[in-house]
This record gives sequence, structure tokens and C-alpha cells, in this order.
Amino acid sequence: MIRIPCLLLAAVLAAVPCAAGAQSLVTERSLSANAAMELASAALEACRKHGSQVTITVLDHAGRTKVVLRDDGSNPHSVEHSFRKAYTALTYRMPSGQYGKRATGSFPASHGPLHLAHITTAAGGLPIRAGNTVVGAIGISGTPGAGGAGSGGGGTADEVCAQAGIDRIAKGLEG
Repeated sequence: MIRIPCLLLAAVLAAVPCAAGAQSLVTERSLSANAAMELASAALEACRKHGSQVTITVLDHAGRTKVVLRDDGSNPHSVEHSFRKAYTALTYRMPSGQYGKRATGSFPASHGPLHLAHITTAAGGLPIRAGNTVVGAIGISGTPGAGGAGSGGGGTADEVCAQAGIDRIAKGLEG
């Protein structure tokens, strides 16, 4: 009696392809170097309109740096901070400031990731999406605190500049 279920199981397993051999390569959508440069330039232009000297980091879908653009006069720490903002936005697939509110709010379980490398709670990082797929992220650091760039400071002005960059390349993200 045990032989029939064993034979049935063996037949089913033989009919189902092995998962390891089913697919050897994957194709992933990512941000091109040209798009990353255009995005960073547009974001820099938006920040300069408000007199802000910033650093902009653009990452591809896998967290690799595509562009770092440091404006004249930007603070030295803004290089690392813009990377952290972009990395957080990419990793959590949400604006870094939104992650920050979640992490410091009423979700105590979300405090653990704050000890991971490159994570920040500061606003100014945005995921870059092609449809529902995150293809990269942008992080900006350096707009003034309270009252900076006309949008309330605290990283929100950085986010406004980042969105201006994304808006510039939005048409290329379709399809």
C-alpha cells in the first residue's frame, strides 16, 4: 500500500521541471547612464534656482552608483548623506523621509534596520520607477534646513529637487 503513494509522488516529481534548471538568466530593468546624468542635472538645476548647493547621488536598480554630482560649495558630508538617502529609498522602495517617519513612529520593529549600513531617516531620497518596477533611486543632500528652498526644509526641499529630476526623465521611464 505504501508503494502506490511513493510511485505517484515519483511520477509527479518527474513531471515537474527542476526549479534550478528552469531559468539560468534574468533580465532586469535599470536606469541608463544618460538618464542618470540628465536626472542629476535637472535636480541640480532645480536646487540652484533656490540658491542651494547640494550633492546628488543616483543609484541603479542594484544599488550601484551611476552618478554623483557635487555642486561647488556643497558641504563635504553631503556626499555620504545623498548616497544614504538614495540607498534607503531604493532599499525600501519608498521616499527616505517616509521610511524615516515609519521608523521613528509607532512601528518599534522598524528600528532595527536603522543599525544597517547606509540607512537614514532623512527626507531627500526617492525611488525611480518605470511602471511598478524600481529601476533606481536619487538622493539629494544640502538644501538649507527650516525654510530652505521654499518647501519647509528638513530634507523636503531636497525631495522637491529630486522630484524635478525624475519629472525630467519621466517620459523615458514609460513602456
